[in-house]
Amino acid sequence: MQDRALDAQPSYEPPGSIHNNAIIGVDVAKATFVVARHGAKATQAIANSPPAIRAWLKAVPVGACIAMESTGRYHLELASQAQAAGFNVYVLNAMDVHHYAKAMGQRGKTDPLDAHLIAQYVAHQLLGQARKRLRPWQPTPRLLGELRDLHRARVQLADSCARLTMALEHVAVLEEEGQALRAHFKKLMAQIDAKVATLMASDTQLVQGCKRLQTITGVGPQGAALLATLLTRIGFANSDALVAYSGLDPRPEDSGSKRGKRRLSKKGDPHLRRQLYLCAMAATRSALFRPMYEALKGRGLPSTAALVVLARKLLRIAFAVWRSGQAFEPSKLLINAKPA
Repeated sequence: MQDRALDAQPSYEPPGSIHNNAIIGVDVAKATFVVARHGAKATQAIANSPPAIRAWLKAVPVGACIAMESTGRYHLELASQAQAAGFNVYVLNAMDVHHYAKAMGQRGKTDPLDAHLIAQYVAHQLLGQARKRLRPWQPTPRLLGELRDLHRARVQLADSCARLTMALEHVAVLEEEGQALRAHFKKLMAQIDAKVATLMASDTQLVQGCKRLQTITGVGPQGAALLATLLTRIGFANSDALVAYSGLDPRPEDSGSKRGKRRLSKKGDPHLRRQLYLCAMAATRSALFRPMYEALKGRGLPSTAALVVLARKLLRIAFAVWRSGQAFEPSKLLINAKPA
């Protein structure tokens, strides 16, 4: 996913100012990356190392756009150096590029083909009617990046602990070892929580934001810390943008008189969706949100779908609380209104 992809109004190039040979697609791997310019057949393989990247960027035309897919951490060195050198950098959602490849009828997959495809995709976005969809990538501030990594590490540890617990549940001879393993996981997660608290305490905005977010029924310390980090890192224009980023937005599948089944886009951060789902579960145990949850189930929704709707509602409330700078007021919540 793009970091700060929805930040406040970046500058856009006017139509016609970007030439085809200045749009560069990059297929990034751990050791190397392959470069292709839009409109050219040749490709170039370059080592994915800081010195090699610096040397290559010196030969890139001024004003060029450099695009790549999000690849965990492998793309960060290239994106950071290119952005610092003054180039417009676009970090793309890999699933978007995958669907574009299918739509264009790409019949194979190699690194050079992918590099050309990325360049073609960006050219279509920047030079075509859909040009406002892409926003230049910006590096995440160090504090927010560390907090994001800690949040993700904690979720992965919790998932690993749950899987190992299930795997050892019926192995009686390993009961003692399983208990020791779970205790170690819990200790490590507690250490992560302590590090998160220490980092957040260094930023007044994060501290105050966490306190306000925790006034929302169902949102605890972990959920508040995750949301505060996200909302500080990305300046979402509205709650719809935040919901879309989370992947909790329902995707319609209608045709004519047929109304298809709604499914979540799931295009955003899975860790964020997981945390919001847990917040929704906690909210259903409250007198405030229990009626909404029961009303959703009364309309025929399965419990999982009802929790997703409630999670989306909590996310919109969190955006309103963050934007207003005011604590959550339950009296303003219309329980009988149709949920988001």
